[in-house]
Amino acid sequence: MTARLDPFTAAPALIKQWMATSLAINDSLEPALVELVKARASQINQCANCLNMHTAEAREKGESEQRLYLLSVWREAPCYSARERAALAWTEALTRLSEGHSGKDEAYAQLAAQFSEEEQVKLTLLINIINGWNRLAVGFNLWIETPATRKLAA
Repeated sequence: MTARLDPFTAAPALIKQWMATSLAINDSLEPALVELVKARASQINQCANCLNMHTAEAREKGESEQRLYLLSVWREAPCYSARERAALAWTEALTRLSEGHSGKDEAYAQLAAQFSEEEQVKLTLLINIINGWNRLAVGFNLWIETPATRKLAA
């Protein structure tokens, strides 16, 4: 895959700010949850770059292969906590806005039962950030190797 352009060189100041915001949001919630949300949104958006990156990073942070394999069918798999299920439902609701708004109230009710108001904002920002990265990666045909993906490939 050949990149259409490199956003890191085309708009370095803005991408640096986007990256700083991304890292700040990542650090605001528990690492396992962050990686599951990023991987699930990347599955929905069919972003191979981000899915590769975030599953490798999840493994590096101790996530099990089973939970990563079952992520696309998380509703049927017994290995996710109520908090993770609420986060995944909210991720799907916000990532699939173009498909309509049915189910959004139920997803929000699950979210509100598991997350404080501040955490709800943090999670929503995380979902927005990963959807943005997915659009950059898919739109510009990006494939970025990170230490975690290089280690996995070796």
